[in-house]
Amino acid sequence: MAITTVHDATGRDGPPRGGAPQNRPRRPRRSLLPYLLLAPAVVLELAIHVVPMLVGAWMSLLELTQFHIRDWSTAPFVGTENYRMVLDLDSAAGAELLHSFQVTVLYTVCSVGLSWVLGTTAAVLLQRPFRGRGLLRALFLTPYALPVYTAVITWSFLFQRDNGLVNHVLVDQLQLLGDRPFWLIGDNSFVALLIVSVWRSWPFAFLCVMAGLQNIPADLYEAAAMDGAGFWRRFRSVTLPMLRPVNLVLLLVLFLWTFNDFNTPYVLFGGSAPEQADLVSIHIYRSSFKTWDFGSGSAMSVALLLFLLLVTAGYLLLTNRRRNDA
Repeated sequence: MAITTVHDATGRDGPPRGGAPQNRPRRPRRSLLPYLLLAPAVVLELAIHVVPMLVGAWMSLLELTQFHIRDWSTAPFVGTENYRMVLDLDSAAGAELLHSFQVTVLYTVCSVGLSWVLGTTAAVLLQRPFRGRGLLRALFLTPYALPVYTAVITWSFLFQRDNGLVNHVLVDQLQLLGDRPFWLIGDNSFVALLIVSVWRSWPFAFLCVMAGLQNIPADLYEAAAMDGAGFWRRFRSVTLPMLRPVNLVLLLVLFLWTFNDFNTPYVLFGGSAPEQADLVSIHIYRSSFKTWDFGSGSAMSVALLLFLLLVTAGYLLLTNRRRNDA
């Protein structure tokens, strides 16, 4: 008995023409619900970040001073003149900006480094269970949970020369210093700012590192201990490599937060930081709202934004390249 095979137009075996049509799967219709849910966040992002950023970039191209602040249309367009003025290191404005930039770099490196060291140390020491560990964890997170203005105002009272607790402990109780130093002016202002910044930042590093330690298998530590590795050897060979993804993000976030920090020096010094603690954020604020030169202040802000974008892009490219090589 012969079996006849019918070929379709493409040459493949299949049912004859005129047969029952094949059931093709229908493409699912795209729902508008995800876009509707994202719409409020997009609108707020545009209103809070994108639009002010574009307005600031436009202001940096104008000679916007107190004489034109009421009507921007009367402010003359100067192009990149504001950038040339603030980035000219031979001018007074450029020299002041360079000094603030150097202070900010030193402040950021010290604050991020100390915050990471303290956070990592506390997280590693509190990794093993013991009585009272939960209480210590909650106590260490207190600076991170407090509102920034409440915490910094408290520190400003602690750093008072005559009635501050810091001088009372160092001079009267421990007798480490012969005279009561000024903490909020002079050379000690940078130290005071750094102490407050580290006190506020290290609990965040502690929280991130502690979360990363939870994902490290205990078998790795047991195998290293069986091979005779001590505490420091296990820390260098097991803990740090396993925490590398967490540390990469943590250091970048701490860098951006610290370099852009405005609340801490503004509340601590009252908006007029001394020269030793003159961060870029405070310098931009003083150039814009103290001298009413919003054009040059906007140019400094845009230059700072471009610098942070370049540093972030370079950091991500470098870390991704190292990860691919590994």
